[in-house]
Amino acid sequence: MESVALNSAAGRWIMISAIMASTMAFIDGTALNVVLPSLQHALDASAAALFWVLNAYMLMLASLILIGGALGDRLGRKRVFMAGIIVFIIGSACCGISATAGQLIAFRALQGVGGAFMIPGSLSLISATIHEKERGKAVGTWSAATTFVTMAGPLLGGWLADAGWWRYIFFINVPLGLAALLILWRHVPENRDEEDVQGPVDYPGAVFIALGLASLTYGFLSMPAAGWQHPRVFVTVIAGVLLLGVFLWRESRIPFPMMSLKLFQNRVFLGANLLCFFLYAGLHGAMLFLSLNLVQVQGYSQLQSGFTFLPFSLMMILFSRTMGALADKYGPRLFLTAGPAIAGIGMLLMSTIRETRGFADYFKTYFPGIMIFGAGMAITVSPLTAAVMGSVGKQLAGTASGVNNAVTRIATVFSTAVFGGLAVMFFSTYTQHAVAGLGLNAREQALVLQQAASLGDAKAPASVVQQAQVAAIYKAAFIDTYSHILKICGVLGLVAGLLAFIYLKNNQASDKNYSQ
Repeated sequence: MESVALNSAAGRWIMISAIMASTMAFIDGTALNVVLPSLQHALDASAAALFWVLNAYMLMLASLILIGGALGDRLGRKRVFMAGIIVFIIGSACCGISATAGQLIAFRALQGVGGAFMIPGSLSLISATIHEKERGKAVGTWSAATTFVTMAGPLLGGWLADAGWWRYIFFINVPLGLAALLILWRHVPENRDEEDVQGPVDYPGAVFIALGLASLTYGFLSMPAAGWQHPRVFVTVIAGVLLLGVFLWRESRIPFPMMSLKLFQNRVFLGANLLCFFLYAGLHGAMLFLSLNLVQVQGYSQLQSGFTFLPFSLMMILFSRTMGALADKYGPRLFLTAGPAIAGIGMLLMSTIRETRGFADYFKTYFPGIMIFGAGMAITVSPLTAAVMGSVGKQLAGTASGVNNAVTRIATVFSTAVFGGLAVMFFSTYTQHAVAGLGLNAREQALVLQQAASLGDAKAPASVVQQAQVAAIYKAAFIDTYSHILKICGVLGLVAGLLAFIYLKNNQASDKNYSQ
């Protein structure tokens, strides 16, 4: 398929189908953070199970997303994209009918399988079919449109959760997915580059990368509950590193690798992916702990919590398309240096907020930080995605998208695992020092500390007389924990900006037409 103009009929159908499918994943992500308290209560889920509801999806996504991108390049981007959408729809419907936390975790994993083939497909279709000179603008349009559609995620999630209907967050994916499938089937031609992507599919490499990422991800996700020294954690992390080493060894020696290591000789591709890792680790940690803090500690309803993210979404809608077009013209360095740094400053500002009077104090407390945070991300997202996709030839668009998405998802998993473990440590340390002055015996202190794993949902043990004092300590402990986590997230944003400054050159949009 030849390159098409963004505003042509073919270009519009490609954009609409990519946006419709991406919306499913984004709605799940934004709405799910808001409804976690309701979900935890409805399914009687522990804090560990709550993190697994988030990360079962990420586990499968991170494990298979490189395969999804590479298969799209070889077998047809539309075909693999549609297969991913179908699996994602089935997983979403099953999530909606889950009766236990265990069932929900299993079906979230199925969603992840679908997402691994669906998510790279949206950007690889855009990058491989939209004209190179309009690529940044197209990515900006995709970012703005998906943000506009999914900005309703927190609001919808909050409203449904408050009404006891959180399951419909998953059911809404079904009509969206069916609409995307219909558009793809009727209006979007198949797209692949058989003359450029040669040789057989590297299935052994696919097995090594999938098992390596799955093992590494599982080890990180087990850290908060099991501890850093537990054999399950240690063995799976080491196994993951070894399997990834075997994968890299294989890819460097076979004539037709699934992922050419030459990609990483490109400074733009390498620097943008390093930036992605640090920025999205901070982004995910900040969004997760901000949501939990607002509802479980600050007294926001889940609908009010959803409203707090509205300025963030509006900033993305208003500026993503413009920033993508400007990056096309001037190169990404300025935007990718300033954007993450501004986002980091926003997170650092929010880390200073202590106890508030709830939503009544929102505009004096969280609003300024969220506006700065949103502005930084709006400056960053379109130039970043365009830089990654523009640094390779279109024949490797799916592979590049798969690598970039894998880095983003691994950053999210790493963020959840590390911040989950740090949060329990911060919470336990604060609580241990605070309860020392309550005059509790050793057994009562142990019972109080056992609740640390529940973080903001911790409840004072019934056998402890000083219920009010313990509840106040839990509240203060979570606010202190939130502050520490947001500070770390802010520093990650600053590091991401520094990496862009180091790796990207002035007025360099990409190393054009890099190929295998």
